[in-house]
Amino acid sequence: MVVHVVERALAAPSVSRAVVATDDERILAAVRAAGHEALMTSAAHASGSDRLAEAAAQIEADIVVNVQGDEPLIAPETIERAVEALLANEDASVATACEAVESASDVLSSDVVKVVVDERGRALYFSRSPVPFPREAARRYGSLAAALEIEPDLLATFRKHTGLYVYRRAFLLEYARWPQTALERAESLEQLRVLEHGYRIQVVEAASPSVGVDTEEDLKRVRELIEGVLRGGSPTVREGV
Repeated sequence: MVVHVVERALAAPSVSRAVVATDDERILAAVRAAGHEALMTSAAHASGSDRLAEAAAQIEADIVVNVQGDEPLIAPETIERAVEALLANEDASVATACEAVESASDVLSSDVVKVVVDERGRALYFSRSPVPFPREAARRYGSLAAALEIEPDLLATFRKHTGLYVYRRAFLLEYARWPQTALERAESLEQLRVLEHGYRIQVVEAASPSVGVDTEEDLKRVRELIEGVLRGGSPTVREGV
């Protein structure tokens, strides 16, 4: 899976080099066996971005793209959009992506991170909880789950965060020197450290849906989608796959 992620990243025109940062010798060996770069990092990092910072300190680059290793379906065009958004917004320190939520189960799952943005596309908050919460609909039907079943249009209220970050390298190295923040620890979401320190995250719409692999069921879905592509199909992510 991680080799597939590397190949997707390298397919983005703005990406000139891809390096897998890991603390696992098995991953290191698998990536190098496939002919790609990998380096060992500390096992003590609090988050993936902290691990990224250790790797970035050894690499010369103004912009550093962090594609999480559990995003094998990420579109190269999504990476391009995020890079372009950061370059176009001098007041943003980080750029990331979001996409539509296609099922009520994703809204209710704590494994699926939701993001709320302002009118300029800047992140207001990220959460594992359903945000923004449709209070009146939930009250009307007795629960959010019931509301989503009866009024499926409510799904459009939510945006799912895609596992991608684009950093200005100088900011990333500064970020890694900060201790974990209270909200970051509570939600187990590293991007909240950025917001809690008052910095901006620009959010772009993903070019196509992705599937973050957090569970065995996610892995099964991704394998089926990739096998479909190899058989000549389309990597369309849809509910029920």
